[in-house]
This record gives sequence, structure tokens and C-alpha cells, in this order.
Amino acid sequence: MALPVFDNSLSEAEMDRMVENATNASNFLKAISHEGRLMILCHLVTGEKSVTELEDLLSARQAAVSQQLSRLRLEGLVVPRRDGKAIYYRLADERPRRVLELVYELFCAQDAGSARP
Repeated sequence: MALPVFDNSLSEAEMDRMVENATNASNFLKAISHEGRLMILCHLVTGEKSVTELEDLLSARQAAVSQQLSRLRLEGLVVPRRDGKAIYYRLADERPRRVLELVYELFCAQDAGSARP
């Protein structure tokens, strides 16, 4: 997909919409810009996980994992589900998966044996 070209002919409504979109994108990028949150999202790409599973996968304490999940939930990137005393999380939509695929391609694929251009 080609990026749009911006010029002085944009209406005020279009500029307002652009600013709103930029704010939403900025909040999204801030939410994933922490290595702990990024790792949580990487684990959730493979499916729903409990907080306990995430603690084990990340070798992190419950308080730290919960704090990061809280931020991801606040930004609408993950969705919780309670089952008794356990809380499970999953990706809220495809946005994190799509960004993580690009991040993987740019930063991780060469480590998995792929040739980097």
C-alpha cells in the first residue's frame, strides 16, 4: 500500500482526521515500545495465555506482567477473560500481529536462519 501524499489542499476536517490518526498511531507505538510488552504480544500471537503462563514464559514476576498487561489492555491491544481465579489474555485484533510480523522480518528473521537483504 502506498503512503498518501499530503499537501496544502487538505481541508480542515481532513487535517483533524490526520491528527487523530497520528495520535492513535502514536499511542499504539508507545504501548508496544517496551520490551516486556513487546514480548507479551509475541507470546499472545500464538494464542490466548494465562497470566501465570506469561510469567513462566517471560521469567517475570506477576506484578511486572500484570503492570504490562494493564497498559496493553488500556491501549486496547489485549482482551482479558476470567475463568475462575485465572485471567487469560488474547490479542484484541490483528493490528499487533501485523506489526509484530514486520518487526520480526526487520529485526529477528536473520537470527532464525533467514538471509537478510
